[in-house]
Amino acid sequence: MLHIQSYTAAADPLAWLNSAGRKEQVMPVKQGDLDLLQHPAAQELLASTIPARLAYIATDGTPRVIPIWFHWNGNEFIMGTPPKAPKLRALAKNPRVSLTIDDNTFPHKVLLVRGNARLEPFNGIVPEYAMAAERYFGPDQGKAWVAQLGQMVSSMVRITITPDWVGLLDFQTRFPSALPL
Repeated sequence: MLHIQSYTAAADPLAWLNSAGRKEQVMPVKQGDLDLLQHPAAQELLASTIPARLAYIATDGTPRVIPIWFHWNGNEFIMGTPPKAPKLRALAKNPRVSLTIDDNTFPHKVLLVRGNARLEPFNGIVPEYAMAAERYFGPDQGKAWVAQLGQMVSSMVRITITPDWVGLLDFQTRFPSALPL
């Protein structure tokens, strides 16, 4: 019999053990499915003010992970960056990326995404960057930041990532595959 164990953040981390100390069978993790983006935990992370972490291979061949604001339009992650950002040369050379958004509240939620980055020069501030600024800072401070940035740069580059693989962990019903559940 399949049992989905759920517990609150204040619960014992071993709450997935049943009262006899045996592991309960939990729903198998079906990583890779793009439909995971519709899961409530994924939707919560996509709407959050937690910066994404973008992983890519730098031009010197070393891995890099950077925090970055994002806008989720329901199909793609969209970011903006100044045209001289070092990551742009790396992404032009190798567009394969990973992106993660994760929280620090137990039980942790982690959204993992893989895809290819598309780069598009943009005159002015990338509109999705401006929307992200308002989400992260709030409407007034977001608009003020975008106005200030507009004085520093006359153009940006839009980075668009279309997911081709999605993973999700919520540590309630979706656990890492390495756990013998």
